[in-house]
Amino acid sequence: MQGVRRSIFVHGNVVKKAVLSHVRVMPPATRSLVFARSESTASAAPARMEEHGFESTKISDILSGKGKTADGSWLWCTTEDTVYDAVKSMTQHNVGALVVVKPGEQKSIAGIVTERDYLRKMIVQGRSSKSTKVGDIMTEENKLITVTPDTKVLRAMQLMTDNRIRHIPVVNEGGMIGMVSIGDVVRAVVGEHREELNRLNAFIQGGY
Repeated sequence: MQGVRRSIFVHGNVVKKAVLSHVRVMPPATRSLVFARSESTASAAPARMEEHGFESTKISDILSGKGKTADGSWLWCTTEDTVYDAVKSMTQHNVGALVVVKPGEQKSIAGIVTERDYLRKMIVQGRSSKSTKVGDIMTEENKLITVTPDTKVLRAMQLMTDNRIRHIPVVNEGGMIGMVSIGDVVRAVVGEHREELNRLNAFIQGGY
């Protein structure tokens, strides 16, 4: 995961260097025109680039893109479900984690159960998945790391990297509203870099 973050930021530096190189190789006359134009539009262009710039994407944007029925957006099991049923649900939906709720309280998060929990607390210990309840192996609510819809994507990535987790629940004042994975976060960051590159190219070519 740290390698993913490193490669993304390296890519960002490459973009910046490419832009600077493009400016350096301009003929003096052209360079003067470019900088004169950038100064004349300083009050408008920077504002637009800041409004839509890098690091602007929030967790709410990821959830909106996934949709209410998208894989991993809101998949759950209860504390009383068997581990077997939970793992079966993960397999059917091709996800690596499920939010755990209390029976009859879908919005009240009790914890989270992941593939890692299954491997470490079931397979390694030789326990039966059909007789073990999800509540016995889940990561409990008081140990969960969560984000809100307003959390910036890069902040979520930092939390996931620092704590070595691949899934993070999204909560608000009303309770649980979804979950994002490290794959969701990486795709969002890569998308931001792509959009930023397009904006920089448009700025250089006179699109702003």
